[in-house]
Amino acid sequence: MAKIEPRIFDELKIALSSFGGKYFVGEELNRSKVTDDLRNYDEALLSKLFEVEFIKQHFIKEVAGQKLFQIELLEEAILYSDYWDTSYTKYENRVGLASRKKFLQDSQDVILDFPFKDSVLTASMTKEDNEDGYDDAFLNEVIEKDEIDRLFDKKIFRNAVKYNENGENPVVKFDKDTDNLIIKGNNLLALHTLGDKYANSVKLIFIDPPYNTGSDSFVYNDKFNHSAWLTFMKNRLEVARSLLTPDGSIAVYVDNNEVGYLQVLMDEIFHRDNRGSLITVKRGSVTGHKAINPGVVNVVEYIMIYAKDKSLWNPNKVFRARERNERYNNFILNRSKDVSQWEIVSLLDAFSKNVGIEKNKLKKSLGANYEKEIYKFVKDNAESVIQFAYPDINAVGQETRELIVASKAEPDKIFIQKRDKGLDIYLKNGQRLLFYSDRLMLIDGELVTGELVTDFWDDVLPNDLAGEGGVIFKKGKKTEKAVKRVIELLTNDSKDIVLDFFMGSGTIPTVCHKMDRPYIGIEQMDYIDSIAVKRLMNVIAGADKKGVTKAVGWQGGGSFVYAQLFPKNMGYLQDVIQSKTIDELKSVYERMLLGTDIEESADISFRADLSKIDWAEGFDNNKRLLIKLLDKNGLYYNYSEIDDKNVRDLISNEDYAFNKAFYEGGE
Repeated sequence: MAKIEPRIFDELKIALSSFGGKYFVGEELNRSKVTDDLRNYDEALLSKLFEVEFIKQHFIKEVAGQKLFQIELLEEAILYSDYWDTSYTKYENRVGLASRKKFLQDSQDVILDFPFKDSVLTASMTKEDNEDGYDDAFLNEVIEKDEIDRLFDKKIFRNAVKYNENGENPVVKFDKDTDNLIIKGNNLLALHTLGDKYANSVKLIFIDPPYNTGSDSFVYNDKFNHSAWLTFMKNRLEVARSLLTPDGSIAVYVDNNEVGYLQVLMDEIFHRDNRGSLITVKRGSVTGHKAINPGVVNVVEYIMIYAKDKSLWNPNKVFRARERNERYNNFILNRSKDVSQWEIVSLLDAFSKNVGIEKNKLKKSLGANYEKEIYKFVKDNAESVIQFAYPDINAVGQETRELIVASKAEPDKIFIQKRDKGLDIYLKNGQRLLFYSDRLMLIDGELVTGELVTDFWDDVLPNDLAGEGGVIFKKGKKTEKAVKRVIELLTNDSKDIVLDFFMGSGTIPTVCHKMDRPYIGIEQMDYIDSIAVKRLMNVIAGADKKGVTKAVGWQGGGSFVYAQLFPKNMGYLQDVIQSKTIDELKSVYERMLLGTDIEESADISFRADLSKIDWAEGFDNNKRLLIKLLDKNGLYYNYSEIDDKNVRDLISNEDYAFNKAFYEGGE
């Protein structure tokens, strides 16, 4: 079927051909590029369009003697008028998620999230607001592309400190290669702040975003709830992708409320060819009231994994214990000699001889390092660790039995079959010696066989949460064991940075710290200090004995840098939202207008005159109004302002030095 295009496309193609290939993909118009430059008021583009008679006739309107260019109308025509609007072919060549009747992929809207979960207010949301899907300013704000100018600039850090075994100390230096980083601030703006410094540097992004269930920060009617959630995630995933190394991965925890839509969104941002695994995680069992609910009870969550570029992607194999097997307790002392001269002893005898400590004194002498040292010995001498199995040739599989027969081995000889890792060795009576492979693990000091992990099932249930971290958690936290599996799957060593920009209780940074993986954590809620930071301090002190501590042999140590994005309007925003009375609100209002000795006055939308606020409108209405009128470009101070006298006077010398070090001199 032939494509039917409106005349505007013919006119644009003629006019824009003067720019060469700038606005074309082959012979087709690059609509996204055109609309981006329209929104940015590109002078060369607008000058050319003003010359087109058809555009002047249909998209330029004269009002009171002034000519107004209806850019949004032209944008709408370019993006969404491929075909006659009444035709069923309107979306023939485009399939994807939509928000506000526009494809999400084309949306330039930005959603800032201000959940303040402990003081969520919805009293001012009228019935009409709900029906219209109004974006309640108490929780988040949708900002149009045209209203953004300084929003994504790098931000100033304040109160930068380093936590280590010596406690908390101011810090004036930062080393990307050695310092872990925790940031308090809005995660979208923090991600943009990291953009230049960490571009193509993060090996794994591992996040646990709000599930959009109606019980998290998006407590709206389903229609707005869903649309906002998708845009909210799109904004953050797009900038996060730019931080990944070429061979990096992203893992996203999600439940059944948005798993389908999230996968479509991830396909659009990371591309479908880069899909990895969709891991099912069992979150509980059907007990109590759940058991009597009609229908099928959902007890699962998911971890969705994508590669940045699957052609470069090389995830690891991850194993879990299948059965305890004491037979992996034999060692070939003289592996290099002929097999007829092999001397086979117990694993502990070999280890004892290697470290020069009597076997019965090993545990006492090595103390907490006992298991770690045995494991290292096993790893370093893998080809000499064996197990005795298959006491009867009839217990060997048919194919293997045929190989043994085909070898025509004499009764006093050994049949050896090569494998990818090590050898399978069969004695004359069919008994097999299986060499160590990557399926051998050490758990609680005992060698066990393993099986490849597929889904996360009975061994990572939420009952593993008891006592983890030494702090009190709200529901929804993930077990350290489940997090460890993902980190093992998608990272390799102490150079692989892990980013979590929905840090919450700090489980992912905690596991990274114990596993010697560098990390970046971002959280804007105040409980970052009482939960996540406190939890990491327990890890450094060696006081956290739960979670994966024993499995990875963690004993304490390490450090992290903690810094806050320097708030401006964000501080006023918090104060407005947390106001409980009209008098408290008026007090914040006065500071917004005049500032104080330690804070500047607020940045207010140029469209507003705060001196004309009508307090008779009531507490809730004025609370919403003040939040709406705060300029979101000024939520935090930008790094470009750090040498302005009015800003410089507000930060310490230590914080000034830290910012200069972090940004390597700034602009």
